[in-house]
Amino acid sequence: MQKSIIILGIILSFSFLSQAQESKETVLEESYLLNPFQSVINWKGSYLFKFAEHNGTVEFKKGKLFAKDGAITGGTFVIDMTTITNEEHRLHKSNGPVEHLKNSDFFDVTLYPEARLDLNKVTYYSNTNEHRFEGDLTIKGITKSIMIKARVDDIAKTIKTKFKINRRDWNVNYTNKFKDDAISDAMEFDITLQFE
Repeated sequence: MQKSIIILGIILSFSFLSQAQESKETVLEESYLLNPFQSVINWKGSYLFKFAEHNGTVEFKKGKLFAKDGAITGGTFVIDMTTITNEEHRLHKSNGPVEHLKNSDFFDVTLYPEARLDLNKVTYYSNTNEHRFEGDLTIKGITKSIMIKARVDDIAKTIKTKFKINRRDWNVNYTNKFKDDAISDAMEFDITLQFE
């Protein structure tokens, strides 16, 4: 009888420890939903031989940031490429290049309505208070590795970053035969992520 009580006690102890561990893991692993209405991608494209540029915005569709033990571990974000616009279009001066950006010369949003940013490795530098994010950027169905640096504001619940990409790496290959109107391969992004 005493032996049975001891065995029962051991079983109950293991059960309690297992439940406690599961509860601990649940508490430590967190996720934060992106507020797509308060988040934005500001983009800029320039010409090689002209003092001119086009700029505008693209909206996020959804996203989520992951953390563990209070430290960011990664995230996944979906970009709605059908929302791409430019300053001329926004101010109703003209359509600007917005329709051209949406067609097959550039982002072909009918065929590729979404882009993705997946962050899977995060390094925090306390001396500069910066995070380095490594992950994958998918545009037009093409996925390439990227590395970006960003600043995280815990109080405002925001992440802000600026970086450039080579548009040709994602098959955004429109070229102009006239040298003076040649478009730079570099595209600049200024991104604000706002979390709920």
